[in-house]
Amino acid sequence: MANAINWFEIPAKNLDRACNFYSAVLSSEIHREEISGLRMGFLPHGQQEVGGALVEGDGYVPSDSGPLVYLNGGNDLADPLGRVEQAGGTLIMPKTKVSDEIGYIAVIKDTEGNRIAFHSPN
Repeated sequence: MANAINWFEIPAKNLDRACNFYSAVLSSEIHREEISGLRMGFLPHGQQEVGGALVEGDGYVPSDSGPLVYLNGGNDLADPLGRVEQAGGTLIMPKTKVSDEIGYIAVIKDTEGNRIAFHSPN
């Protein structure tokens, strides 16, 4: 098993708002589709990489107390974190060094009310 996680879904109350937020913070396009009655916005990922989506639909309820998903913060976490508040999110835990080997983490609350973390080496 290469990864413990192979797919994740982040609940959204309003998919358009969520896609706009993550597009701004990640500086990337979010491709949208409707699949099996769910509205989905696919986060950027490569062909053989772990991927995920923003999802609006029955049973998808944003939460700040469920599992914590760590998104790739790029080379320097300061870049996406610098766009969080302007995009409508809230910084919960600022860029914090874990160790030289692990790098840095931070935690935000997105526009939907989800608690989401970021990780970067610098």
